[in-house]
Amino acid sequence: MIAKLLQAGYHVDVYDIDPAAAKDVLENGARWHDAPRDAARDCGIVITCLPLPQDVFDNMTGEQGALAGMPPGSVWIDTSTTDYHNTIEIGRRAAAIGVDSLEAPVSNLSHMGVDFANVSFFVGGPKEAYVRCETVLQIMGAISFHVGDIGQGQSVKLLTNLLFYAAAVASGHALCRSVREVIPVQQAWRKFVGSSANSVAIEQFVPFLLDGSYDRSCTLEITVKDMGLTVQLADELHVGLPIGRAVEKRYSEAGRKFDRYDSHLRVVELAEVVFGVRLQVPGYRAPSKYGADPSHPPDQEFLTDPVGRIKPKREHVFPPDDVQLSGIQIRLLESLVGELTHVNRLILDEAFDLGRGMGLSDALIHDVITWSVGASAWSDSHAQQYGNEQLVDRVGDIAPPLTTLPHLICP
Repeated sequence: MIAKLLQAGYHVDVYDIDPAAAKDVLENGARWHDAPRDAARDCGIVITCLPLPQDVFDNMTGEQGALAGMPPGSVWIDTSTTDYHNTIEIGRRAAAIGVDSLEAPVSNLSHMGVDFANVSFFVGGPKEAYVRCETVLQIMGAISFHVGDIGQGQSVKLLTNLLFYAAAVASGHALCRSVREVIPVQQAWRKFVGSSANSVAIEQFVPFLLDGSYDRSCTLEITVKDMGLTVQLADELHVGLPIGRAVEKRYSEAGRKFDRYDSHLRVVELAEVVFGVRLQVPGYRAPSKYGADPSHPPDQEFLTDPVGRIKPKREHVFPPDDVQLSGIQIRLLESLVGELTHVNRLILDEAFDLGRGMGLSDALIHDVITWSVGASAWSDSHAQQYGNEQLVDRVGDIAPPLTTLPHLICP
């Protein structure tokens, strides 16, 4: 995102706890500073993108914090996924010195879309400040939405993450069941990708299960934090969220079992242990530098899907281990497609419950889901249900009332 700003002619001052992280942007014209305060001094717009709420607070406040260097009339944009109460407190301190605040959590539109500015921003805060910064956001990403006050941006991001995390857990469990029944995992994966069960999680993230890397682009502590914040939000809004709470328990369990800096898809290893299988395909490498092959070159070719979203064109080369499936195996895969599709339906309903609890319209909730990492074949195929700009009452829920948790969430 910094590279895009530099290419557009902006002067960018940077700080990071790890100076080595700035190497590429410094070589392209960014200017290094030794403290957030110094990087923010005299800037019209200050942008933070940090792992945890405490990191945001520490970098914005105190003698060395960015607020100490920001002039009146400037704008702070936080693109982190954080606790909106944290943002409100920092925003209160910013307002006292004449600085406007925007929360703008970022969602990838494809795996590591930040690498080529293929991201969306969900912006909460003063509309006037958003208008002033909209051009900068559009340069850093593909699309942005002003969703309301501070708090609503984070809530929208959490509900889109909820969709992704549920799909990641469910698809991992479905693959484990397939492998236990001696179905080559790549055959099962291709079946899911080409079906109504498909989602961003299945299509673009499952390959990192198949190469054993569990996706090095994101740490487990991030996902544990996100799901904890989602349950906290549900409690505030008095939303039941049964599947979401079960998914949060899975991530919490993974957080206790594995190192917090381990890969986020390590949560699926919990299912691998339960089913007594390994999803890794010997000899396969996901076509990404965030997989088992860090030397893989950057994405060069891209595709546009029917919705208009851009994603990398990737070739997956598996060992020739496909087999002729038996009737029982074929029926199992068809059953798993149905179960995965049903999970996508159920969790979409929970996401809408969260969004409505924040007072967002169905149309806006659908738009942000469509342009997020939480999109699925099911959410895409039901766009016509959410065309009204006002909050609408649907005739019945997307899915029938939940009486038991899906087996793919809690095996």
